[in-house]
Amino acid sequence: MLEEKAAVKMRYERMSPLLNEKQRRHFVATEASVIGRGGIKLVSEATGVSRTTIIAGQKELREEVVDTERIRRKSSGLGNKKEAKYPSLHDEIKNRVDPVTRGDPDSPLLWTAKSLRNIAQDLQEKGYTVSKDVVRRILKNSRYSLQANKKTKEGSKNPDRNAQFEHINEQAKAFIREGQPVISVDTKKKELVGNFKNSGREYAPVGQPEEVNAHDFMSDALFKIIPYGIYDIVTNEGWVNVGITSDTATFAVESIRRWWNGLGKSSYPNATKLMITADCGGSNGYRVRLFKKELQKFANETGLTISVCHFPPGTSKWNKIEHRLFSFITGNWRAHPLRDLVTVVNLIGNTRTNAGLKVCCELDENNYVPGIKVTKKELDALNIIRDPFHGEWNYSICPQ
Repeated sequence: MLEEKAAVKMRYERMSPLLNEKQRRHFVATEASVIGRGGIKLVSEATGVSRTTIIAGQKELREEVVDTERIRRKSSGLGNKKEAKYPSLHDEIKNRVDPVTRGDPDSPLLWTAKSLRNIAQDLQEKGYTVSKDVVRRILKNSRYSLQANKKTKEGSKNPDRNAQFEHINEQAKAFIREGQPVISVDTKKKELVGNFKNSGREYAPVGQPEEVNAHDFMSDALFKIIPYGIYDIVTNEGWVNVGITSDTATFAVESIRRWWNGLGKSSYPNATKLMITADCGGSNGYRVRLFKKELQKFANETGLTISVCHFPPGTSKWNKIEHRLFSFITGNWRAHPLRDLVTVVNLIGNTRTNAGLKVCCELDENNYVPGIKVTKKELDALNIIRDPFHGEWNYSICPQ
């Protein structure tokens, strides 16, 4: 069998450059017919020609097709006839899928999916007797295809974005050289706790999938968890504080406090300062006064000087916690319904990687009240030293 396949492959490679499309089709069809049973499969594997093409070639040979000039069968001409009947049909179809024209608020297609059926129906309402097959052929010939949305827009780009990346990198390297801790912090996507579907798949006995609710109604949820993560860049360790009330600045700093008392203090017994990299928004955003006030309390408690560097707006995916911690947590609990808080804590806490990542997880049942205001007077009373380069993004809070 292997020798026969190799022989077919050799003959096809030698003959193929000398043949046109139809002749190649007849060549592989003849090879398959000569072999007999199993010939179509063998020839397809040897030449890379699809079984459908080989079968079509055999059918043509049986029917003794004599048109040697034509490579493909004649088209039904349906689309060509319609274009001849409606000279403007091509432009009418193109206008309905063109990115500029389809944004016309007067167009009935603006608020519908641009499917072949909908385009054909819209044309029919304008007096064109066309089917979706005609629309498909014209679009294909005009080099249109089905396209999905592509995430590329990041909003306005700050001119100092790259400079801020470099600043964060240099600051982090300086802290690490001195043996001082550097952590990346953020809030992971909130999740409903209950008998709900969790995306992903894992191996299970055939026909025995986990049965979950058909709909994810908030009223059926036991809790809505808020996982706040701290990732230690040096030790490759993560700490996740799972809140169940509100994602506030107080909750964010309490999560950092729990990491310090649980892991940080023992990992860095001689630390005098701490560097935090965070996003520009959310509970730890650079405009959140309460975040700074709570960090001042933390600095006073620990004696640490807290240096904070925020990533520029629209660049949160560069924060290391996203791809060093959160992505692995998501992978670890895939296809596991988060039915209760014990399950959540155990799935997060047992996240491991071959690179040595270890994760600790703790449930935080404190009630965090949203909407707490910090006055300008209170802000001015904090011991904040702002960096000369973008002091709104880069600052240190010293113990008072």
